[in-house]
Amino acid sequence: MAESSRITARDGVRADARRNRERVLVAARAVFAEHGIDAPMATVARRAGVGVATLYRHFPTRDALVRGAFAQQMETCARALTEALAAPDPWQGFQQLVETVCALQREERGFPAAFVAAFPESTSEHAQSRQQAERDFTTLVRRAQASGALRADFHPSDLAVVLLAHCGLVTALPDDGAASRRLVAYLLQSFRTDPANKPLPPPAALTLRSLPMATDGPQGQRPPRA
Repeated sequence: MAESSRITARDGVRADARRNRERVLVAARAVFAEHGIDAPMATVARRAGVGVATLYRHFPTRDALVRGAFAQQMETCARALTEALAAPDPWQGFQQLVETVCALQREERGFPAAFVAAFPESTSEHAQSRQQAERDFTTLVRRAQASGALRADFHPSDLAVVLLAHCGLVTALPDDGAASRRLVAYLLQSFRTDPANKPLPPPAALTLRSLPMATDGPQGQRPPRA
């Protein structure tokens, strides 16, 4: 009987911990959407209705909290890239990837900075993941260009330009999904091969790691603090 009571108590503690963790993640997404991923950890704890110590017990660093809050979105991006590479039509794969990432920007305003924060340079595993994603996207671009659908002067770094442009719109008009979808459609049409297209200027010196300085709000974001 005593052993059964101890097991029941342990199960109750675990369930309570799981609930607290989920409350922290929900609160983090809301706070990051309002204040950016540099918002104080105490603000997240207060929104979740837990103590700061409880928050840090589940997420010892800001980076861990950011990655936890947007883990599902990051998995969606990774899956979208894998599916894009596997698509029989490279252009359709490219188009679906851009639409998926922009939809995540629209639905989760804190996500663009988290997209970069999930790949800290100091962590070799994450740096390797980022580099592999960049290589895979470059492969997708080359395939779409070889198919004749994607204009030959599209550069992989133009993805950063797309995300910055779209982020500006969804920041200014967070509830206007129609405007977001229309902008993405305009951008995708501009990427298609057209004999009437004039040559583009040289590509900008941008990478995905350039994004935090100009995403999620007028004052931009910085990489997350530990």
